[in-house]
Amino acid sequence: MNFGLNFFPSFRAADLSAAEYFDQVLRLAERADQLGLRSIKTVEHYFHDYGGTTPNPIVLLSAIAARTRQVRLITGAVIPAFNHPVKLAGELAMLDNLCHGRLDVGVGRAFIPKEFEAFGVGMDESRARFEEGLELMLRLWTEERVTHRGKFHTLRDVRLLPRPVQRPHPPVWVAAIQSRESFVWAGTRGYHLMIVPYAGSMARVADLVGAYRDAWRAAGHPPGQERVQSGLHCYLADSHREAVEGYRAPMRRYLEVFAEAVDSWQGCESAEYAGYDKMVAGIVSTTPESLLDQQAALVGTPAEVVEQIRYHRRLFGEHEPSLQINFGGLAEAEARRTLELLAAQVIPHC
Repeated sequence: MNFGLNFFPSFRAADLSAAEYFDQVLRLAERADQLGLRSIKTVEHYFHDYGGTTPNPIVLLSAIAARTRQVRLITGAVIPAFNHPVKLAGELAMLDNLCHGRLDVGVGRAFIPKEFEAFGVGMDESRARFEEGLELMLRLWTEERVTHRGKFHTLRDVRLLPRPVQRPHPPVWVAAIQSRESFVWAGTRGYHLMIVPYAGSMARVADLVGAYRDAWRAAGHPPGQERVQSGLHCYLADSHREAVEGYRAPMRRYLEVFAEAVDSWQGCESAEYAGYDKMVAGIVSTTPESLLDQQAALVGTPAEVVEQIRYHRRLFGEHEPSLQINFGGLAEAEARRTLELLAAQVIPHC
C-alpha cells in the first residue's frame, strides 16, 4: 500500500509565518523522500488561512523537486477555472521537466464562493470551465499545434513549450468531494480520483467511490488500473492518550479556518454544487472528537492507525492515504514524529 503527504496550510499568522511553514514543508518532504513515501501533494487556494498560503502549488512543488529524488509530486489540485490553460499547461510541463517526469497533475473545480468572486468567475460556469481547460491542457501536451474555439478560450496554431517528459502526458487526477457527477465523469474519462472523506459522511464517500469505479469499468478502462487517493489528517504517538491530546488543538485550528473559508456560502446557491449547503453545515458542526468517532482521521498509536487504515480499505477499496501531518500550525517535531512512526511501524503492516 502506498502512502503520501498532503501539505495543506491551515494556520494563523500567530502560529507561524509563511516562510517558517515553507521551511518546515521542505524539511518534511525531504525526509519523506528518504523514507520511501510515494507522493507529496500541495494545494491551490486563496485569501483564507484555509489553504491560502499556497496560491500556486507548482511553485512549492518546484522547491520540493530540487530536494527530492524519488517521490511523486502531485498538484492537489490546480484550478483550470482560475488559470489560463496555455499558462497552466506550460508551467506544469516545465515542472515535469524539472523533476524529470515525477509529476502527477491533480485538477479540481474549486468550491469556495469568495475565490470565484475574486476571479470574476461564475460558479455556474465552473464545470464547463474545468472541462474545457483540462481538454485544452491535454491537447497542448500531446499535439504539435493546437487550434481551438470554445466557450471560454480561443487558440490559433499554438505550439506549447516545453513538452512534458512523460508521454503522452503526466497522470491526471480529478479532485471530487460531493458531486456524483464529478465522480462518474472522472471514472468515465479514465482519470484517477482524489477524495476527502472528512468533508462528508464516510458512507456517502464510499458510495461515490463505488460509482467512480463502476463508471471506470463501464467505460472499458483496464480493470484494476484506477487509482484513488484519500486526503486524511494523521497524528501518531507512542500512546493513545498522547496522540489524541496532541491532535485536538491543531485539528480545532484546522476546522476553525475551514469554517471561515466556507462562510462565503451563506446566501450563495449554484446548481453546479448541489448538496454543498449540507456539506458546509456539516463542516461547521464538526469537532475533533466527531472526526475520531467517524474514523475520518488517523490518530493513535501505530497499531491503532494500522487498524484504522484497514477500516478505510474496507470502505474505499485499494487507495493511497495522502496524509496531513503538519496541519493547524502543528509543531514540526510532532509532525516529524508522525512521519517517522508512519514509516517504521505503520507502512510495513499495510
